[in-house]
Amino acid sequence: MRTRAAVASVIASIAVLVTGWQLGAAGTLDQPQAVVTTSRAPAPSTAGSSPLSDTAVAPTASPDPSTATDPVAAGQSSATTTAADGTYTGDSQRTRYGNVQVQVTVSGGSITDVTALQLTDADGRSVAISNRAAPVLRAEVLAAQSAKVSTVSGATYTTEGYLSSLQSALDQAGL
Repeated sequence: MRTRAAVASVIASIAVLVTGWQLGAAGTLDQPQAVVTTSRAPAPSTAGSSPLSDTAVAPTASPDPSTATDPVAAGQSSATTTAADGTYTGDSQRTRYGNVQVQVTVSGGSITDVTALQLTDADGRSVAISNRAAPVLRAEVLAAQSAKVSTVSGATYTTEGYLSSLQSALDQAGL
């Protein structure tokens, strides 16, 4: 009986993945989608999302682009940025294994550098984990140009502190 439940769970997971892939491949990217994640701060609830999953994607109603007043909904770019060039230091974030603080450099409205000023250091293992996670997080942030990146496996506390500090720096920069 336990095997049947496990098989049913795997099949359900595959169905969700295939459906999401098909939606993306079918060119539905022009429709706004709501994403709810539970790995960080709670996001507003969205119809169709499951409280048991890490990430649920539910298509939202797509207004007629010709009548939309929102430039993004009308298919227009929202590339206007109020970010000021400079270097911004994020708030120090306390974690179970020590504090984490990062500094971000913004140039031309883009994130050009991220420097870890302080990483978890409660013990040798914390230091090793932080030293492994920091370059991965830096690369992901530079590629994504935001603090919305995946958690580094095995470095959850470091990742959460890093991204929280980064977001406070990005808020200061106007990004």
